[in-house]
Amino acid sequence: MKTIQSSNTDSIDNYAIVEAPRPEPRRGEVRVQVEMCGIGYVDSLVALGRYQVKPKLPHTPGVEVAGVIDAIGEDVTAVAVGDRVLATVGGGFAEYALSSAQTVKRIPETMSFAQAAGFQVNYVTAMHGLRDRGALKAGETLLVFGAAGGVGLAAVEVGKALGARVIGVASSEEKRQLVLDAGADLVIDREEDGWRDRLKALIPDGLDVVFDPACGALMEPAFRSLSWRGRYLIVGFVGGDIPSLRVNLPLMKGAALLGVDYRQFSQVFEPGEADAMLTDLLDLVASGKLAVPTGRVFDFEDYKQALTFALSGKGVSKTLLRIPSDGEAPQANDPNN
Repeated sequence: MKTIQSSNTDSIDNYAIVEAPRPEPRRGEVRVQVEMCGIGYVDSLVALGRYQVKPKLPHTPGVEVAGVIDAIGEDVTAVAVGDRVLATVGGGFAEYALSSAQTVKRIPETMSFAQAAGFQVNYVTAMHGLRDRGALKAGETLLVFGAAGGVGLAAVEVGKALGARVIGVASSEEKRQLVLDAGADLVIDREEDGWRDRLKALIPDGLDVVFDPACGALMEPAFRSLSWRGRYLIVGFVGGDIPSLRVNLPLMKGAALLGVDYRQFSQVFEPGEADAMLTDLLDLVASGKLAVPTGRVFDFEDYKQALTFALSGKGVSKTLLRIPSDGEAPQANDPNN
């Protein structure tokens, strides 16, 4: 099979398409013929060795994939050959990838592989943050930073599904229109000068929850815009230098500053809760309550451009890599069977 890998993470240019043996599933595993692989900001950081968790070498990028199961190992009964699935894998930039059967989910008939490949991390992060950590209630007001990005768009959609009024923050008119199309009630720019005044003109009563994957220069004015008992969700730091917040502000607002860490939630401390949450989210997709916008799709041979683009912050939703088919994919099963 074809795969993309490198023994040196100093540069994206070190990665190359190579031939490798097709992996065989062991007990409790399935093999997925990959159709699409999602690429997030963190995936590009890992590929360059810049993330807090260093990859084993040689490294094949990609964690989230969507495709069709083409082989199963012993003791696998919940899914079958031919099922359309999303899965987490160790190396999704490949024609085939292995996954634990416990992390594989059938996808709704209406869900495309492109939607499924960028779904799990972004939407579970959004639901974990908004429902579990932020206790977002119907009728409350939610502000989403980076609202045109992958996790930001997910937070907009999940916030609306939970019954909130949603304001999206995005840098350009095009991105703000995308956020409105995703269901946001209002949008606002991120220009620092006079930003808090413009926000107050939109929502004079203040914010109940802020979902912030950026934590940039607007963090403090957004925190000051919280109403009593507001909750500020720290999701990431793509905004650059990590800001500081004076502790008298939470006290004066009766507000909470809460961390949202998908990796520890799903892999270390509460994997069962994360799995149940993913099932709930796929049910929302099946019922039409989540539209799941997709980002830019790159061809397999353009993997270097794809990794660079995912790192740039210029894209919307989640960047995707299309994996070529070798023509041997089993016929997909009807997910309703």
